[in-house]
Amino acid sequence: MLTVAGAAIVSTPLVWLLDGTDTGQLVGASVQGATGIAALVRAWWRPSVTGPTDVAADTGKAQATSGGKAVSGVRRPGAAGTGSARAARTGDASADGSDSSATTGIDHS
Repeated sequence: MLTVAGAAIVSTPLVWLLDGTDTGQLVGASVQGATGIAALVRAWWRPSVTGPTDVAADTGKAQATSGGKAVSGVRRPGAAGTGSARAARTGDASADGSDSSATTGIDHS
């Protein structure tokens, strides 16, 4: 692919120098048109999900004390990552003490 792209880029000035300005303009317009069509096709056939699918199902209990954090599901700090996340039938969550948190589903913090 890179070789074809490089040949197309070099062909415009080369043809312009060897065969005249009208032919060089035709080659340049053809290269631009082909590039536009290739970009459109790539964007059209791009997959809709760009990342993994994280699943947490039937998780156990999560318990945190004294400023701790417990996660028994999917953890994505700061909503990082791509793709989908799903949690189903999660268990109980319990947090005791200041700055503690417990999550059994999807944690974005």
